[in-house]
Amino acid sequence: MNLAYWIVAGPLALFYLYAGTLKLTRSRDRLRPMMAWVDRIPLPALRALGTVELLGAAGLILPPLTGIAPPLAAAAAAGFVLLQAGAIAVHLTGEDRRIALNLGLTATAAATVFLATRL
Repeated sequence: MNLAYWIVAGPLALFYLYAGTLKLTRSRDRLRPMMAWVDRIPLPALRALGTVELLGAAGLILPPLTGIAPPLAAAAAAGFVLLQAGAIAVHLTGEDRRIALNLGLTATAAATVFLATRL
């Protein structure tokens, strides 16, 4: 079960590490081509979202890796499920109706929650 966790959680953490870094470092103009919704939220909220994504990615990796508070990995993955539920709502209430990636991330995060509880 441990190997399965890393197979699922590793790429999920890498995705959120990348996405969070982009949200923290890039301007709205550079984010707009890949994230059409960036104009709908304030810039501080966008930066906070990037911070949450980076912290969540660390929460997926560090607790199981160090053996310190492994249940935090399940909490981080559950946080990503909630984050994606909000992202789907943002996409559906705006003009951007592409939610396939969000659904895939939700399913991956849910599987990570399951696997993290088995660590």
